[in-house]
Amino acid sequence: MDSAELRTRVERFQQVRESIVREVRKVIVGQEEVLEQLLIALMVGGHCLISGLPGTAKTLLVRTIAQTLGLVFKRIQFTPDLMPSDITGTDIIEEDPTTGHRTWTFVQGPIFGNVLLADEINRTPPKTQSALLEAMQELSCTVRGNHYKLPAPFFVLATQNPIELEGTYPLPEAQLDRFIFKTVLDYLTADEEMQVIGLTTTTQVAQVEVVTNAQEILGFQQLVRMVPVAEAVARHAVDLVRATRQTDPAAPDFVRNYVNFGASVRGVQYLVLAAKARALMNHRYHVSYADIRALVKPVLRHRILLNYRAESDRVSPDDVLARLLDWKPAPRD
Repeated sequence: MDSAELRTRVERFQQVRESIVREVRKVIVGQEEVLEQLLIALMVGGHCLISGLPGTAKTLLVRTIAQTLGLVFKRIQFTPDLMPSDITGTDIIEEDPTTGHRTWTFVQGPIFGNVLLADEINRTPPKTQSALLEAMQELSCTVRGNHYKLPAPFFVLATQNPIELEGTYPLPEAQLDRFIFKTVLDYLTADEEMQVIGLTTTTQVAQVEVVTNAQEILGFQQLVRMVPVAEAVARHAVDLVRATRQTDPAAPDFVRNYVNFGASVRGVQYLVLAAKARALMNHRYHVSYADIRALVKPVLRHRILLNYRAESDRVSPDDVLARLLDWKPAPRD
């Protein structure tokens, strides 16, 4: 690829990113960090777990982004009685009325879309939650021994309520590790809530326009992987992730005291890949230390498992990661 073509693709990438933000802003107020993380996940082909209190517009945010991307949007409301076949689809027997001959026919489930909203994913048992594992990692599903490829691009954007524990099930660690981000939606400011009132309590309905398509998003995902990262920056990412493992010789004392299991290799892969997308979205053509450090919490907060001592001391994963960033500052240029 010559430099002129590459420059054109980068400019288009940044133009689409700004257009998506502009369209989403017609419906969603505030949550700049959350929106940035969702766009990064989409541009690298990753999945995102969105945690927030009721009424923080989790579902509305996902639906609006899907509309701007021009992709096939599917939604699953997770419930305790949901079965794996309700997600992947199932084979049914169809009979030809003329010949009486019966054949197996596969009926696709809602997983066969581009953007899958797994609403309140922690309300279904692990058996059903695991139906998404193959789809999230391999972009395919297997039903009765038959292998089916999912449409590309494919994103799982899952939501969960962090405070309601009645009738919920914790997500398996293997599934949590497949989410590139765990994004946390917080309360809006007073001024932002005033804007919400203006948007939602009148007769005016915002119309969101499509700004891109599936083929272009696949091209953006390849473009992100072409962003260079210096060896020193990549080493900083590796050092931060390895420091979350209490068995590592370089781990600090507070990690040894509070952490049972640290982040996996997938954690550093996603950290560097997401940093590439963030650099490109901020009109830079190489990954900086700031890109790595800005994404440590959303990438790693769901990949470290704390022990009972942390629970008794009321230490959260974000607290551990904040101390880790202070303990391991970025090297000087």
